[in-house]
Amino acid sequence: MYDIKNIYQPKSVGEALKMKNEHPEALLLAGGSDILIQIRDGKLAGSDLISIHSLEELRGISLEDDGTILIKPLTSFSHVTQNPLIQKFIPALGDAVDQIGGPQIRNIGTIGGNICNGVTSADSASTLKAYDAILEISSVDGIRVLPYADFSKGPGKVDLKPNEILTGIRILKDSYENTYGKYIKYSIRRAMDIATLGCSVNVRLSDDKKTIERLRIGYGVAGPTPMRVPTAESLATGKLISEQLIIDVATATLIDVNPRTSWRATKEFRMQLVKELCKRALKAAINQAGGTI
Repeated sequence: MYDIKNIYQPKSVGEALKMKNEHPEALLLAGGSDILIQIRDGKLAGSDLISIHSLEELRGISLEDDGTILIKPLTSFSHVTQNPLIQKFIPALGDAVDQIGGPQIRNIGTIGGNICNGVTSADSASTLKAYDAILEISSVDGIRVLPYADFSKGPGKVDLKPNEILTGIRILKDSYENTYGKYIKYSIRRAMDIATLGCSVNVRLSDDKKTIERLRIGYGVAGPTPMRVPTAESLATGKLISEQLIIDVATATLIDVNPRTSWRATKEFRMQLVKELCKRALKAAINQAGGTI
């Protein structure tokens, strides 16, 4: 039984924005894989809902004229994984969302809902941060553009005003061109479990494949929000690839992270995972880029 006070069903994004402005307390219903469970459990009982599920203009992935990849927020996890643009340019993102829940959840759950929940364990979040994603956030007042790096405000909190809707996720050409990535998720079970820790690494190598030109490392559950580790990233810039460099980078990740102890894992175990998953993901990314270790 779902205790819902009112449900509004806009026919366009413009109408949805108007409804959100008129009913700022109303919750957005996209795939429903999270919010309906919370309503059923009583945590959000009696809520007003604005269902945007049928708005096709918020669904799909496209390549813009300047090479930017635009991911619409209602795109399901399954469609992200299967999309030819994602498979060609950002396969690490497809791999990440393909590890969310089971097939049913991946068919209805949306990438926009995954990051707007603000949870640190969101599988798409660390990869989107590692690829410098940019968010398009809309309201009746217009559109504002925000780096995803600035979107997370705390556990379960994001920079989304009561009258705003996420309408686009952009990854610039400079963020994915000649860049190769790997996402590794550690969880208690192999399937249908949230991450104990997630690590997403992408790397760009020099023309001779011997030097790291740019490194990005994103984590989930390594802190209260999805995060990057700038100390480790900067350490690798311009350095020759070696086993020792990988060890040094993995060790440097510990400077910026701040995992906690929970029933899933202790802080100490998560710190070990932070270091080990970085090593494995970095090695895999370097190999994909044509480098050797």
